[in-house]
Amino acid sequence: MINQQSNRFFFNVDWITILIYIALCTVGYVNIYASVPSHNTADSSVFNFTSNYGKQLIYIIAGLVLGFSILLLDAKFFSVFSPIVYGVTVLLLIIVLLVGRNVGGNQAWISLGGGFRLQPSEFAKFGTALLLARYISSFSPKFRDLKSIAFAGLIMGIPLVLIMLQPDAGSALVFLAFMFPMYREGLSGYFLLIFLGMIVLFVADFLVPMQILIPTILVIGGIFVYQNKRKQKVMFSAIIVTIVAIAYLFVVKLAYEKVLKQHQRTRIELILGLKMDPKGVGYNVIQSKIAIGSGQLTGRGFLQGTQTKYGYVPAQSTDFIFSTIGEEWGFVGCSVVIGLFLFLLLRLINLAERQRSTFSRVYGYCVASILFFHVFINIGMAIGIVPVIGIPLPFISYGGSSLWSFTILLFIFLKLDSNRMGFI
Repeated sequence: MINQQSNRFFFNVDWITILIYIALCTVGYVNIYASVPSHNTADSSVFNFTSNYGKQLIYIIAGLVLGFSILLLDAKFFSVFSPIVYGVTVLLLIIVLLVGRNVGGNQAWISLGGGFRLQPSEFAKFGTALLLARYISSFSPKFRDLKSIAFAGLIMGIPLVLIMLQPDAGSALVFLAFMFPMYREGLSGYFLLIFLGMIVLFVADFLVPMQILIPTILVIGGIFVYQNKRKQKVMFSAIIVTIVAIAYLFVVKLAYEKVLKQHQRTRIELILGLKMDPKGVGYNVIQSKIAIGSGQLTGRGFLQGTQTKYGYVPAQSTDFIFSTIGEEWGFVGCSVVIGLFLFLLLRLINLAERQRSTFSRVYGYCVASILFFHVFINIGMAIGIVPVIGIPLPFISYGGSSLWSFTILLFIFLKLDSNRMGFI
């Protein structure tokens, strides 16, 4: 479905965003190259395609071809075929559960031969974003009734559950980012407060004994009920929230003990300061923080990082790539990378707000929300402020599936934006 005016597709494309994309991919390649434990004359060539950095160069080139190919498509393609795209990504998630390859305890990969693997959970993000944008633009739900919220929740929930079955809790949690586009389109702020309340209760469940926590909730609920005793609807809601909050505490305990694996429980205990494990699960974070701290203001220099050079940080080219940036480029380098991401996110929100179609606006917010979630969690893992859940840093971490999925996610929106005057 090629646009008849494809010879003019460059005209309205936001080249500033594309330049940021290229800059981030370049940062990724340079630091993946640096993350190789040793570089000698035999294997350090940038054209060594058997190495991670060599493969990443192939992924980047293929990603650019993929991105510019998307810009050649008719913008209406993405709205019309969004249910099919969503269905294909869900089908891939089912297939990976049946014939997928187990890597690191997660059955999340489909082997393509030649050492290449595909991770369907990465592609499910843009499939879900497309269908959610199609639903909101077609039916204009204001998310004030349970039916519209439930339907949007189903769109997000199907891939989320399938990914949890792999089990890949990190990738599944990314789908919570879709709450923010829904909030932009009318979802009550109470749902965000409930979400934040769940996080607070989750943490409190580990830090505060039940003998103190439950009476505290009952007292707070009782005070709210007493203050609103003449407002029956508000009083009834307060009673329900109190009961659900207490039930949630028990569900968290049950899920923690019966559902989460030991390494997942240990990561939660580490981040909450309940356990010290410097030679086990906590080793990655400790080494990452050492690497970032040793970079100080301007870094040790390219290929001069000792933590990087001698391979002290596991998964240094993937989940902990930010530690390489911190060690070799220091606070200045980290600030530049974070600044690029911040500029990209603000620009995406600005582009989303100028869209004339609801579909394009919602999709734009989905892109910004997913990228924000990944950036915040990945950097948070590297500096030890959030649990290690294993999600990549967009455009920078090593991996074809993640780079291509983020590329598709971004360039679809760039295409929609370039055609904003003609796609209503």
